[in-house]
This record gives sequence, structure tokens and C-alpha cells, in this order.
Amino acid sequence: MTLKIANHPCFNDASRHKFGRIHLPVAPKCNIQCNYCSRKFDCMNENRPGVTSKVLSPKQALYYLEQAMILTPNLAVVGIAGPGDPFANPDETMETLRLVRKKYPEMLLCLATNGLELLPYIDELAQLQVSHVTITINAIDPAIGAEIYSWVRYNKKMYRGIEAARLLIKNQLEALKRLKEVGVTAKVNSIIIPGINDTHTITVASKVAELGADILNCLPYYNTKETVFENIEEPSPDLVKEIQKATGEFLPQMKHCARCRADAVGIIGEINSDAIMQKMAEAAALPNNPTECRPYVAVSSLEGVLINQHLGEAERFMVYGMDDSGECMLVDSRMAPPPGGGKDRWEALAATLNDCRALLVNGAGDSPKKVLNANGIDVLVIEGVIDEAVYGLFTGQDLKHLMKSSQIHACGSSCSGTGGGCG
Repeated sequence: MTLKIANHPCFNDASRHKFGRIHLPVAPKCNIQCNYCSRKFDCMNENRPGVTSKVLSPKQALYYLEQAMILTPNLAVVGIAGPGDPFANPDETMETLRLVRKKYPEMLLCLATNGLELLPYIDELAQLQVSHVTITINAIDPAIGAEIYSWVRYNKKMYRGIEAARLLIKNQLEALKRLKEVGVTAKVNSIIIPGINDTHTITVASKVAELGADILNCLPYYNTKETVFENIEEPSPDLVKEIQKATGEFLPQMKHCARCRADAVGIIGEINSDAIMQKMAEAAALPNNPTECRPYVAVSSLEGVLINQHLGEAERFMVYGMDDSGECMLVDSRMAPPPGGGKDRWEALAATLNDCRALLVNGAGDSPKKVLNANGIDVLVIEGVIDEAVYGLFTGQDLKHLMKSSQIHACGSSCSGTGGGCG
């Protein structure tokens, strides 16, 4: 099937009032810290990347897309743009793309990424007919990049300063070159930050044009509180126009960018409808695989009131369900597999809890989380009263206030900090 490339509203100004797009928020973790970025806040009137009301699993996202197609039939593009970076979450990103491509062979697929870890996935992206990729490149001079990025986490190692910027820029430019070699339409976003890179943007434009970029989006940076750049004023409209005109000598310009959220739906610039947001909440409240019957939630607790026990220390798990009146109830108590055994222990636990959509614990290592997630059980590291957390999970409420700080960084609801949990 020949994809209708011209229908992408971000890449073609003539399409933006006719065709809509949907961003599926399946990528919570981020691998860099930009000094202008915070994902702690979520207001529906806030149009900026990194913001989403929910994070979905790939199969929840497919279910949600099916519902959204009914409510918004003019959707022409499915994109993944966070709320972290798609390739800091490569398993979730690639599974989502595969599911969507299989279900909707005519749909345009696109991605927005910082480019740090994009390169290894480009060949499969081309095979999946991902037609459009956006890379945010704010500098090609490492000295300027060092002012923009607080840290970069790559191959489980932290980089800072010039070293971090040099690594990021190298990977971005290599990825851009490879995208064009396999025939993917490439857009470069370059964020105009007064006093930091505003005089450098034309150099960025020249370099990315040389590498084959198709379109450039020079967009004003968004002033966000509680970030390093919170005291930098946004660039004036005149400055933005001046930069767009100068960089337009190298590349066509996108001038209708709305700095979309990671869960944006519909025509560019429109706020998500209440009906769409309700469907997203419904999807998030389902099991990771909505077609499975997983009516329960498991909890690790020392005394049966608080979520206060580490997964590896639990000897038994309490299992909760919801009755017909909407009340949470304890339905079972199940023994944990004996200590030792490595991965086999967690596979056994997954089998023990195979009717549970989630496991609530006070701490958990990466290995058991990976095994349990692969078996459809979402591991949430939180603290608080069991009844509140279980009821909130069953009813699709936001549990960020119960998440431990380490889990907040890991899940991407905030991208400030050392980055230790964001790899």
C-alpha cells in the first residue's frame, strides 16, 4: 500500500486543517536532561512536549487508538513523542509501532526524538514504513550544547558538560544521515533559546541541510518553572521570524508548530476533547494487555495496611479485587516463590499472579520488573495506604503522589535529577 505522505499535518501546511494526528504516550523514560524541560506538571491548557495525562502500555495504546479513531475519524498520523524519548523506551516504542502498522496498514507513522539512541533502530523503522522522524537538534557546537543539556545517559553511563554534548550531537547527526539513506522524511526541530543558541541556529540549519534534512522547525523555547532556564525570557515573535527567514535560505520552514503534548489528538492547535481524555483514562485503567482477563491487583505489605515491603523480601502477596458496588476487597493471599533461582523465581511469581494486572511494592529491582512486565504485570513502586492505591488503580486515578522518588524518575513523570533512574 502506498502511504499518503502529503497528509501529515506537521510536515505539510496544506494538510493541517484537514487531517489530525494522535500521539500515543508509551515512552515515559528520558535519556537526557534539557535545561528547559520539566515533565512534573500536567495542565490540559499546556501545549508542550513532555506532558501527558497518562502513560500507556503498547497494547493499551492500540486499544486507545481504536477508540480514538471512532471519535476522531480524520486521524491520518500516529506518532510517538514521549513523554520521555521513544528510544529511551525502545521495547515499548517498537512494539507499539508494530501493532499499529499491523492493525492500520494505511496509517502514517512518525516519531519525535532527541536522536541519542535512534541509530540502531532506523533500519526496522524503515521496514515498518515509519515515514516521518523528527530530531530535536539545538546545537552542533558542543560548547553551546553543554549549556543546554545538564546530562546525557548512554549505555548505562552518565555524561555531563562538553563530553555529553559532543556525544549527543555525534549521534544526532549520524542518525539524520542514516534516515535519509533509507528514505525517511526527516524534520529537525531547533529550539530558539535567547542568549544561548539564538545566534547559532543558522549554523545548525546549514549542517542539517547538508545532511539531507527535509524541513526545519525553528520554534521558540517555552519558559517552564522549576527548570535551569526558568529565568530566561521566551524569544520575541520578531526574533523568531528573523531566524526563520535566515534559516529558510537552507531549508523549508515549518511555521505552524503548536509544541504538541505527548498525548495530543486531533487537528494541530486544538485541545484534546473530554471524550478523548476519558478514553485515555479508560485505556490506562485496563490490564497492560486489555484482551486478557486480569481482574486483580497484588500487594506486598508487612502488616496488611501499608505498601511497605520490598518485592524481594516478600514471603506472600495479598490479592485485591473490586466488587459489584465498586468497593475494593481482599480476595486471596498467595505465597511467593522461595528465594534464589534468579529469573526463574520471577517467572514463577508471574505464573502465581497471572490474573493480576499490577503488583504494588515498596521497592523492586530491574530484573524482576522486566520479567513481570513481560508477563503483563505492571510493577509499581509506591508507598502509602493499600486501600487508596488499589482503589486508585482500579478507577484509573493518577498515583504519582504515592510513587517513591526513585520510581518517579524511572517512570518519567519528572526528568529533573541525576538521571540515575532514567536509563
